[in-house]
Amino acid sequence: MAVDTSNRSSFQNELAGLEDQALGGLDMVVDSLDRVLESLEQRDIELASMVVADDDRLDGRYLEVHQGVLSLLARQAPVASDLRLVAAILDLIKHVERMGDQCVNIAKLIPLDGRDAPTEERIMQSLHRMGRQASSMVAQCKQCFARRDVELAEDLVRQDDLIDQLNRDIFRIAIEIGTDEDTREWAMHMMLVARAIERIGDNAVDVGEQTAFVVTGLFREFEDASHLGRPTPPA
Repeated sequence: MAVDTSNRSSFQNELAGLEDQALGGLDMVVDSLDRVLESLEQRDIELASMVVADDDRLDGRYLEVHQGVLSLLARQAPVASDLRLVAAILDLIKHVERMGDQCVNIAKLIPLDGRDAPTEERIMQSLHRMGRQASSMVAQCKQCFARRDVELAEDLVRQDDLIDQLNRDIFRIAIEIGTDEDTREWAMHMMLVARAIERIGDNAVDVGEQTAFVVTGLFREFEDASHLGRPTPPA
């Protein structure tokens, strides 16, 4: 049977456009994360409320891409290699939406402590490092997917390990912070902030895993192979 090259070219062009839209969602996440980190550091409640309100844009991007992919599939039948990319784009935009939700979760915590809440410098420094690392990871996961760069994708795990360690450090400091009720309440909120940032890092790694899936056709979790000393699961 002859292949309709015009239809296939049209399909690939539309799919490339949807991929660009999904990857653009990662830029929106970086912007949202950077703003919510600024609002956390400056105790800027107004900026935090803007992050919450702006989440509608990320939700809209999710719906745009998701519905666009389904419409494309309804009109044209992809080949196997295209199906891999279709599946990966749907997974990618899901992670974009989840990362946006985590930014909103952080933003909603900021007004709870007000502008004059007690703070602990070690926690704030660790949160700053976590946030900068997570922002870098989101930008990198976009690059690795766009370039189909598996090596760059696997490097996300190394960066995520630092986020995980900082998250544990914040938890330890928070539970040992003392008996002042206001300080302890603030510390509990910062534990939730750290957890949200940690989840953003995890989602960036997930996008990296989708990069490897598009390139190889096989899905594997990077985490299992990234820690020396862990037993290798059977094939």
